[in-house]
Amino acid sequence: MRRRPPQTESPAWGDLALLPTTILIDGAPKCVVRANDMKGLLRFIRNGKAFLLAEKPDADVSHRMADEAEVKIWNEAMALHKAWGGDDEDFFGVPFQQPPA
Repeated sequence: MRRRPPQTESPAWGDLALLPTTILIDGAPKCVVRANDMKGLLRFIRNGKAFLLAEKPDADVSHRMADEAEVKIWNEAMALHKAWGGDDEDFFGVPFQQPPA
């Protein structure tokens, strides 16, 4: 089992993908994910365009470090994933039903 580096409050750009990261569509949160590395995050953004841009095909896609409310949603989804016996490496993220408050 591969170990992740400890989370810090302000990660370097290269470590951003190791923390929960919010994908934004025209500045609005769409989902929160945690890729294994920046290459994986960029691959998800590139390959996931059909999912990400389903409602707005011409929208801009960006990402940022997840805020406290978004991390809470990600952690709850991860806990559900682990409850059935899933591994950390097998869990990628969760879509938002609506932007977190």
